[in-house]
Amino acid sequence: MDPRHWLALLPLPDDRPAYLGLAMAVRGMAMDGRIAVGAILPSERALALALGLSRTTITRAYGELVASGWAKARQGSGTVVTLPSSARLPSLPLVPGLRTDAIDLSAAAGLAPSGTSAIIHRALDWLPATLNSAGYEPFGAPHLRRLVAQWYDARGLATDPGQIVVTTGAMSAVSVALHTLLSPGQRIAVDSPTYPGALGAIEAVRAKAVSVPLVGGWDVPGWASVLRRTRPRAAYLIPEFHNPTGLLMPGPQREELAKLLRDQDCVPVIDETLTELDLDAAFRPAPFASLDPAAVSVGSLSKVLWGGIRIGWLRCPPDLLDAVRTRTVQLGLGASALDQLVATSYLENPDAVRAEVVERLRRARKQWQRLLAERLPSWSAGNPAGGLALWVELPRRASTELALAASAHRLVVATGPLFSADRTHANRVRLPLTLPLDAIPEAVERLAAAWADVEAGAGGGATPTALAI
Repeated sequence: MDPRHWLALLPLPDDRPAYLGLAMAVRGMAMDGRIAVGAILPSERALALALGLSRTTITRAYGELVASGWAKARQGSGTVVTLPSSARLPSLPLVPGLRTDAIDLSAAAGLAPSGTSAIIHRALDWLPATLNSAGYEPFGAPHLRRLVAQWYDARGLATDPGQIVVTTGAMSAVSVALHTLLSPGQRIAVDSPTYPGALGAIEAVRAKAVSVPLVGGWDVPGWASVLRRTRPRAAYLIPEFHNPTGLLMPGPQREELAKLLRDQDCVPVIDETLTELDLDAAFRPAPFASLDPAAVSVGSLSKVLWGGIRIGWLRCPPDLLDAVRTRTVQLGLGASALDQLVATSYLENPDAVRAEVVERLRRARKQWQRLLAERLPSWSAGNPAGGLALWVELPRRASTELALAASAHRLVVATGPLFSADRTHANRVRLPLTLPLDAIPEAVERLAAAWADVEAGAGGGATPTALAI
């Protein structure tokens, strides 16, 4: 690797010895995925020249990495990046529950609302009739597709039940859409930041994500420039209560962006899984697909009901329907018949459960904001219009250091670089509104302790017990 690549390690923090700052910067790049595990670090001489540092600083930094388990020195092969054995976890980003001894802030996944049991019991009453069939509905049961279509109708987007393809959750729906639209090597435009699960799905189809910065809103001229320069085949967007920022795309802006995508023959994949999680009763513009008939829309019950109900769906334009159905069968044989009954039971009368979930998220938002202002006043939590998380700004680019320090306090943190294809946003962390209210005070105390470690220069001193997943 060209030693100039390592200029990203600069500037080094001025509140600790240069060698330690350099070692922590290398750890951060490994945590963020900007350095591959197994990569060979430049020779001490080459890195010293590239960074303008002394050979002694480089030697001590490499020694610190080896001592802490983040590198191995191999005779004749140089210094190789590794992960400490205690930091190894399966590559399952943002999946809750992999560490049962920690407060897990990495995944925005809530507990089932109180009405869920009644919904499931109603579905069980319908089960005997379903047992008289083979149980396979590869594109979704008619009763469920009808209700999903009615959900779009009520939002001002006329939809035929035949346009709906039911999947095993939103990620399955996104995967089907990407496999339908993209070939290996083709480009897809994405916001930066965006949902990491979508980035994983893009990687799985061996497509290339092209980032468009999202700062306080969608920059339509910026999108125009990226589309003209890179000619992506598709775009992945979350216009309602964007994950992780909570932003809501205004009507005029979505009209401009929809026209731009149409003109560039770029197919929008619209993630609407958070559409129902409106925390401020804001006016919601028309669905994106009402502005661009080519759009493929993705929905799910996992966020507004419960993650244990694995039901998602695609609303397809008619000309893509056959291809989407083919891909759906190739990638699976349809969603669980019982889960589809539960989804039907919910969609027939969703208001009470949805209201409970939204109120719980509002209370969590208020509590997070209050406690962060008290204990971490240098952090900026913002006030998302909806969704499941706070996209918190740190006073400096230290989210990876924070994650390393947090692990020593039995806390798992999702760092900003996980949310972008280009591994930016090192000054951000995402905090879930789904954490139980009684757990938020302890989580803030642990965050404050971890941040104190970072500020004292101890954030990377200990080997972490887990990656932020």
